[in-house]
Formats: sequence, structure tokens, C-alpha cells
Amino acid sequence: MSRPMLLVFLLLILIITSQFEWKQQLVSDMDTSPSVSQKQLQISKREEAVKEKIILSQEKNIQRLNELVRSLREQLLQCRSNNETVKGTDSSLSGNIIELE
Repeated sequence: MSRPMLLVFLLLILIITSQFEWKQQLVSDMDTSPSVSQKQLQISKREEAVKEKIILSQEKNIQRLNELVRSLREQLLQCRSNNETVKGTDSSLSGNIIELE
């Protein structure tokens, strides 16, 4: 082979191998992209699960607080009714004392 032919042949081999390497890199990049997106999908699913747990916990706390408020209102009503009965007996006793004088 002549020297120019040998150089052309080597140049062709170099071009073909470089093309093959580029294609491999592109394919490997495309292969890793789904795994990255799958990881992101898993992470977002975990975040959603955590958010749901937080919301459920807050809802339970709100229910407990509502029950406490209801209980305190009932106690307040009982105290008011007790106060009214005490005031009623006090006023009748006062009236009786005034009559005795």
C-alpha cells in the first residue's frame, strides 16, 4: 500500500471508531436518564406520602382540640347553672333574713 492510502485507511478507521464511541455514550446516557427519572419519581412519591401523614396527623390534632373545646363548653355551662342556683338560694335566704328582721 502506498503511504497516502494507508493514511486514508487509518483516518477512516479513526472516524468509524469515534462514531461508535459517541453512539455508546449516547445510549448509556439515555439508559441512565430513566433511572434518574425513576429515582425522582420515587422521591416525589415519598414526599407525597410524608405530606399525607402530616396532614392526617394535623387532622387528628384538630379533632382532639374540637373535642376539648366541646368538653370545656359543657363544663362552662354546668358552672353557670351551678352559679345561678347558688345565686337563687342566696337571694331567697336574703329575703328570709330581711323578713325576720
